[in-house]
Amino acid sequence: MASSRTPLIAGNWKMNGLSADGTALASELASRMKSAKNGGFEMLVCPPFTLISKVGAAIEGSGLQLGGQDCHSQVKGAHTGDTSAAMLADLGCHYVIVGHSERRTDHGERNEQVRAKAAAGHAAGLNVIICIGETEAERDAGKALEVNKSQVAGSLPDGATAANTVIAYEPVWAIGTGRTPTTDEVQEVHAFIRSELAARVGAEADGMRILYGGSMKPGNAAELIALPDVDGGLIGGASLQADDFWAIAQTCL
Repeated sequence: MASSRTPLIAGNWKMNGLSADGTALASELASRMKSAKNGGFEMLVCPPFTLISKVGAAIEGSGLQLGGQDCHSQVKGAHTGDTSAAMLADLGCHYVIVGHSERRTDHGERNEQVRAKAAAGHAAGLNVIICIGETEAERDAGKALEVNKSQVAGSLPDGATAANTVIAYEPVWAIGTGRTPTTDEVQEVHAFIRSELAARVGAEADGMRILYGGSMKPGNAAELIALPDVDGGLIGGASLQADDFWAIAQTCL
């Protein structure tokens, strides 16, 4: 992790949490952020849409950031069940995740759709976390770098900068499985992604944060975040436990 890039520890709650437990988790994290009073890392929670308003109220003034898990590419219209980036911003979000592998797999989202969503997020003033990553079959076939190259090229919108865009590398085969690549494998892909970003956005790539996602937990976070091109994590299951999520963030100090 380069000292010039502030690590980001982002929690993707996915489709988990009702009012009571979601608010309790947010309040506990907010309390810890207020007590910590340090600038060593940035912490973000992305609850399901139903909890954004309540979580936002629970973390107000704590320094804990709020985000959405997805957005539509259009500002408004006849899109039943969808949420626009402008709506997320209206609720107090500063971030939005787009292109998560579960969206790409479960909803058939392609790079061009992810790119359009990212552009919509930027237009609404949101920081966008663009997710990329290969499947197990693609890695076993020796195509990991090729797949990530294609997803960076296809998913990154014009106007992406270090200030408004974060990349999250999530090897699909490691998400929620307890499996992780070796640190050498993680660094190889992260360094490759940064080189691809440099080809696209030039010097901005040096300041653009690249997160690792895929079964990051307290036991392996320190060695992953210490890698030169890993600038934090996009955390799934461990972000639902205050102790685990906080312990991951503390490895940034």
